[in-house]
Amino acid sequence: MLDIVRIPALSDNYIWLVHDPASGETMVVDPAEAEPVLAAAGQRGWRISAIWNTHWHPDHTGGNAGIKAATGCTVIAPAAEAGKIPTADRLVGEGDSVRLGDHVATVIEVPAHTAGHIAYHFAEDVVVFVGDTLFAMGCGRLFEGTPAQMFANMQRLGALPPETRVYCAHEYTQSNGRYALVAEPDNQAIRARMAEVDRLRAAGEATVPTTIAAEIATNPFLRAGSVEILAERRAAKDVFRG
Repeated sequence: MLDIVRIPALSDNYIWLVHDPASGETMVVDPAEAEPVLAAAGQRGWRISAIWNTHWHPDHTGGNAGIKAATGCTVIAPAAEAGKIPTADRLVGEGDSVRLGDHVATVIEVPAHTAGHIAYHFAEDVVVFVGDTLFAMGCGRLFEGTPAQMFANMQRLGALPPETRVYCAHEYTQSNGRYALVAEPDNQAIRARMAEVDRLRAAGEATVPTTIAAEIATNPFLRAGSVEILAERRAAKDVFRG
């Protein structure tokens, strides 16, 4: 089993430190900053051998240079965003395989939040790292893509096994859930989930990872039945103040 450690960063980011006990290899997904990652790895006696980026935004790549300088690690990044991630050593795209010891992840291209956004799916481990594409009860803003692209992403990720654990990069669940209650006011699963989310946040606890099953039940973007519905919901969420 992979050991996956959540590292809070900046105001609401999560960096994921991933360790394979069998090989001793460790990688980090989307390091917003270097210091907390190096500290967390050092406390555990783990040596970081790789960084895996899902997209180019600075709150996902800001720690690349510092971690690379400290560890000599390899930076793996989306090929379509090579020009925006100067620290990249290996560029990957749809269908490529990336390894951590004997654990193999397949690259899934999920453009919309950014034009070259990717996800990393460990099928055998039933884990997917989705960056800013799929959130707990939400999806990423469409900064560089279209509603049609995000709809395709939701369909594709929603087709993963329901037990798949979804590791996103922000603590947005509470605000996403407040909008979800407006988008689907009769959805009792959302209401029940929000009670638990509110309890966790009041206690200062994280609400992710989530699962595909939970998102199928409560995520108004993954549940959108058409591109048009997703587009309407994304536009409404962009201006929602709940």
